[in-house]
Amino acid sequence: MSTKVILLERIGKLGIMGDVVSVRPGYARNYLLPQKKALRASAANLTYFEAQKKHLQAENDKTRKDAEKIAAKIEGVKIALIRQASEGGQLFGSVSARDIAEEAANTTGQTITRAMVRLNGNFKLLGLFPVEVALHPEVIAHITINIARSDEEAAMQAKTGKALISSLQDDERSAPKDLAPDDAALESALDDDALSARRQKEAEEAAEEETDA
Repeated sequence: MSTKVILLERIGKLGIMGDVVSVRPGYARNYLLPQKKALRASAANLTYFEAQKKHLQAENDKTRKDAEKIAAKIEGVKIALIRQASEGGQLFGSVSARDIAEEAANTTGQTITRAMVRLNGNFKLLGLFPVEVALHPEVIAHITINIARSDEEAAMQAKTGKALISSLQDDERSAPKDLAPDDAALESALDDDALSARRQKEAEEAAEEETDA
Protein backbone atom coordinates (compact mmCIF):
# COMPACT_ATOMS: atom_id res chain seq x y z
CA MET A 1 0.00 0.00 0.00
CA SER A 2 1.30 3.45 -0.86
CA THR A 3 0.30 7.12 -0.87
CA LYS A 4 0.87 9.47 -3.80
CA VAL A 5 2.19 12.93 -2.93
CA ILE A 6 3.39 16.04 -4.76
CA LEU A 7 6.84 17.06 -3.57
CA LEU A 8 7.24 20.73 -2.64
CA GLU A 9 11.04 20.49 -2.45
CA ARG A 10 13.82 18.06 -3.26
CA ILE A 11 13.70 15.04 -0.93
CA GLY A 12 16.98 13.11 -1.15
CA LYS A 13 16.83 10.76 -4.10
CA LEU A 14 13.05 10.50 -3.91
CA GLY A 15 12.46 13.41 -6.29
CA ILE A 16 12.42 17.14 -6.88
CA MET A 17 9.79 19.85 -6.54
CA GLY A 18 6.68 19.02 -8.56
CA ASP A 19 7.32 15.29 -8.81
CA VAL A 20 4.39 13.03 -7.98
CA VAL A 21 5.76 10.00 -6.15
CA SER A 22 4.47 7.04 -4.19
CA VAL A 23 5.59 6.64 -0.58
CA ARG A 24 4.53 4.63 2.43
CA PRO A 25 1.47 6.10 4.19
CA GLY A 26 3.34 6.52 7.48
CA TYR A 27 6.20 8.40 5.81
CA ALA A 28 3.73 10.81 4.24
CA ARG A 29 1.57 11.19 7.35
CA ASN A 30 4.36 11.52 9.91
CA TYR A 31 6.99 13.46 7.96
CA LEU A 32 6.29 14.81 4.48
CA LEU A 33 2.84 16.29 5.08
CA PRO A 34 3.27 17.83 8.58
CA GLN A 35 6.68 19.26 7.57
CA LYS A 36 5.01 20.84 4.51
CA LYS A 37 7.43 19.07 2.22
CA ALA A 38 4.63 17.55 0.14
CA LEU A 39 0.92 17.62 -0.63
CA ARG A 40 -1.39 14.68 -1.14
CA ALA A 41 -1.71 14.10 -4.88
CA SER A 42 -5.40 14.94 -5.15
CA ALA A 43 -6.95 16.68 -8.15
CA ALA A 44 -7.44 19.85 -6.09
CA ASN A 45 -3.84 19.88 -4.86
CA LEU A 46 -2.48 19.24 -8.36
CA THR A 47 -4.44 22.27 -9.58
CA TYR A 48 -3.21 24.33 -6.62
CA PHE A 49 0.40 23.34 -7.22
CA GLU A 50 0.26 24.27 -10.91
CA ALA A 51 -1.18 27.67 -10.00
CA GLN A 52 1.51 28.27 -7.38
CA LYS A 53 4.41 26.59 -9.22
CA LYS A 54 6.17 29.77 -10.39
CA HIS A 55 5.90 31.40 -6.97
CA LEU A 56 7.12 28.26 -5.17
CA GLN A 57 10.03 27.87 -7.59
CA ALA A 58 11.02 31.52 -7.17
CA GLU A 59 10.98 31.18 -3.39
CA ASN A 60 13.01 27.98 -3.60
CA ASP A 61 15.59 29.64 -5.88
CA LYS A 62 15.98 32.54 -3.46
CA THR A 63 16.43 30.37 -0.37
CA ARG A 64 18.82 28.10 -2.26
CA LYS A 65 21.03 31.02 -3.30
CA ASP A 66 21.06 32.32 0.28
CA ALA A 67 22.01 28.85 1.50
CA GLU A 68 24.80 28.58 -1.08
CA LYS A 69 26.34 31.80 0.24
CA ILE A 70 26.34 30.42 3.78
CA ALA A 71 27.69 27.06 2.59
CA ALA A 72 30.65 28.79 0.94
CA LYS A 73 31.52 30.35 4.31
CA ILE A 74 31.27 27.23 6.45
CA GLU A 75 32.36 24.42 4.10
CA GLY A 76 35.29 22.54 5.61
CA VAL A 77 35.25 24.47 8.88
CA LYS A 78 36.47 22.62 11.99
CA ILE A 79 34.37 23.21 15.11
CA ALA A 80 36.04 22.58 18.46
CA LEU A 81 33.88 21.30 21.31
CA ILE A 82 35.61 21.06 24.68
CA ARG A 83 34.26 18.32 26.94
CA GLN A 84 35.35 16.36 29.98
CA ALA A 85 36.27 12.76 29.22
CA SER A 86 37.92 9.69 30.71
CA GLU A 87 41.49 8.63 29.97
CA GLY A 88 40.07 6.21 27.42
CA GLY A 89 38.31 9.00 25.54
CA GLN A 90 34.75 8.35 26.74
CA LEU A 91 32.87 11.61 27.28
CA PHE A 92 31.22 12.39 30.60
CA GLY A 93 28.05 13.20 28.74
CA SER A 94 27.69 13.57 24.98
CA VAL A 95 27.71 16.01 22.06
CA SER A 96 24.30 16.50 20.47
CA ALA A 97 23.01 18.13 17.29
CA ARG A 98 22.03 21.15 19.38
CA ASP A 99 25.58 21.45 20.76
CA ILE A 100 27.03 21.29 17.25
CA ALA A 101 24.57 23.83 15.85
CA GLU A 102 25.21 26.33 18.65
CA GLU A 103 29.00 26.05 18.45
CA ALA A 104 28.97 26.14 14.65
CA ALA A 105 26.84 29.30 14.71
CA ASN A 106 29.16 30.92 17.28
CA THR A 107 32.29 29.94 15.35
CA THR A 108 31.12 30.93 11.86
CA GLY A 109 28.73 33.76 12.67
CA GLN A 110 26.09 32.11 10.46
CA THR A 111 22.58 31.00 11.33
CA ILE A 112 22.72 27.24 11.92
CA THR A 113 19.92 25.43 13.72
CA ARG A 114 19.72 21.98 15.27
CA ALA A 115 17.34 20.85 12.52
CA MET A 116 20.05 21.53 9.94
CA VAL A 117 22.57 19.22 11.59
CA ARG A 118 22.29 15.72 10.17
CA LEU A 119 22.95 13.43 13.10
CA ASN A 120 21.44 10.08 14.05
CA GLY A 121 22.78 10.00 17.59
CA ASN A 122 24.95 11.83 20.08
CA PHE A 123 28.74 11.58 19.92
CA LYS A 124 30.25 10.03 23.05
CA LEU A 125 33.97 9.87 22.27
CA LEU A 126 36.83 12.29 21.77
CA GLY A 127 38.02 12.76 18.20
CA LEU A 128 37.35 14.34 14.81
CA PHE A 129 34.13 13.49 13.01
CA PRO A 130 32.55 14.69 9.73
CA VAL A 131 29.07 16.22 10.02
CA GLU A 132 26.67 17.34 7.30
CA VAL A 133 24.72 20.58 7.65
CA ALA A 134 21.61 20.78 5.46
CA LEU A 135 21.22 24.50 4.82
CA HIS A 136 18.62 23.83 2.13
CA PRO A 137 17.19 20.65 0.57
CA GLU A 138 19.63 21.17 -2.32
CA VAL A 139 22.57 22.63 -0.37
CA ILE A 140 24.66 20.53 2.02
CA ALA A 141 27.78 21.87 3.75
CA HIS A 142 30.39 19.64 5.36
CA ILE A 143 32.07 20.54 8.62
CA THR A 144 34.26 18.63 11.06
CA ILE A 145 33.64 18.56 14.77
CA ASN A 146 36.74 18.33 16.96
CA ILE A 147 35.79 16.95 20.38
CA ALA A 148 38.65 17.39 22.87
CA ARG A 149 39.32 17.94 26.58
CA SER A 150 41.12 21.26 26.13
CA ASP A 151 41.91 23.90 23.54
CA GLU A 152 45.47 22.56 23.38
CA GLU A 153 44.25 19.03 22.74
CA ALA A 154 41.82 20.27 20.09
CA ALA A 155 44.67 22.11 18.33
CA MET A 156 46.83 18.96 18.34
CA GLN A 157 43.99 16.81 17.03
CA ALA A 158 43.31 19.34 14.26
CA LYS A 159 47.00 19.24 13.33
CA THR A 160 47.35 15.45 13.33
CA GLY A 161 43.86 14.70 12.03
CA LYS A 162 43.13 12.08 14.68
CA ALA A 163 42.25 11.68 18.34
CA LEU A 164 45.06 11.67 20.88
CA ILE A 165 43.64 8.60 22.63
CA SER A 166 45.26 5.34 21.60
CA SER A 167 42.16 3.33 22.49
CA LEU A 168 40.19 5.25 19.87
CA GLN A 169 42.66 4.13 17.22
CA ASP A 170 42.13 0.54 18.37
CA ASP A 171 38.37 1.02 18.12
CA GLU A 172 38.69 2.29 14.57
CA ARG A 173 40.91 -0.65 13.57
CA SER A 174 38.34 -3.08 14.96
CA ALA A 175 35.41 -1.43 13.14
CA PRO A 176 33.60 -3.61 10.55
CA LYS A 177 35.71 -3.92 7.42
CA ASP A 178 32.79 -3.24 5.10
CA LEU A 179 32.47 0.33 6.38
CA ALA A 180 34.06 3.28 4.60
CA PRO A 181 36.64 5.23 6.72
CA ASP A 182 34.20 7.99 7.62
CA ASP A 183 31.53 5.46 8.52
CA ALA A 184 33.99 3.57 10.71
CA ALA A 185 34.83 6.74 12.63
CA LEU A 186 31.16 7.57 12.98
CA GLU A 187 30.31 4.05 14.13
CA SER A 188 32.91 4.23 16.88
CA ALA A 189 31.41 7.52 18.06
CA LEU A 190 27.73 6.61 18.23
CA ASP A 191 26.05 4.39 20.79
CA ASP A 192 24.31 1.11 19.89
CA ASP A 193 20.82 2.63 19.85
CA ALA A 194 21.98 5.40 17.53
CA LEU A 195 23.62 2.90 15.20
CA SER A 196 20.41 0.89 14.99
CA ALA A 197 18.48 4.08 14.21
CA ARG A 198 21.03 5.06 11.59
CA ARG A 199 20.85 1.71 9.83
CA GLN A 200 17.05 1.71 9.98
CA LYS A 201 16.96 5.23 8.51
CA GLU A 202 19.28 4.19 5.66
CA ALA A 203 17.03 1.23 4.91
CA GLU A 204 13.94 3.46 4.93
CA GLU A 205 15.58 6.00 2.64
CA ALA A 206 16.54 3.25 0.23
CA ALA A 207 12.96 1.97 0.27
CA GLU A 208 11.58 5.45 -0.41
CA GLU A 209 13.66 5.65 -3.58
CA GLU A 210 11.47 2.97 -5.12
CA THR A 211 8.63 4.94 -6.70
CA ASP A 212 5.87 3.66 -8.92
CA ALA A 213 6.68 3.67 -12.62
